[in-house]
Amino acid sequence: MISWRRLDEPDFPLLRRWLEQPHVARWWNHETSPEAVARDFGPAARGEEPSEDLLMLLDGEPFGLVQRYRFADYPEYAAELAGQFEVPEGAMSIDYLIGDPPLVGRGLGTRMIQAVVQATWPDHPEATTVLVPVHAGNLASWRTLEKAGLRRVAEVSLAPDNPIDDRAHHLYRIDRPAAGGR
Repeated sequence: MISWRRLDEPDFPLLRRWLEQPHVARWWNHETSPEAVARDFGPAARGEEPSEDLLMLLDGEPFGLVQRYRFADYPEYAAELAGQFEVPEGAMSIDYLIGDPPLVGRGLGTRMIQAVVQATWPDHPEATTVLVPVHAGNLASWRTLEKAGLRRVAEVSLAPDNPIDDRAHHLYRIDRPAAGGR
């Protein structure tokens, strides 16, 4: 069973290990010192930043992370995308990772994304859509989004998370189901 809770400061050593894993580091390109992890994830963990950092659990054991946020809370990011694609009012986004290498490729990413997206609608009544830009070279990530029910709606040029990458991104979207829908 997949569930989640808010990431908390005692989880930072685990998150740090995940960020150091080659399959995560390739796309997240994040500093992994204890100070960097505390600097970058501490504000959300303490409720000082509007994003939600969700520690994903499989049968109660941590296996991944989803960051869920409203584009309206990060206007510079929304502006970069809005110049190429209309960002609807109420749009949200997610970033995600599976931390432990043995758990990669087992369908957990798809299930994790489906669960968080489905929970977004009741958790955020103002949310209209979830937009997820993913680097065009990250085949595993964009295939996971497709398996989770998101559809590719645009090709966009965005600053990459990893400076070795170009700016090519696919943009995926899923809309709030109509009333009475799934």
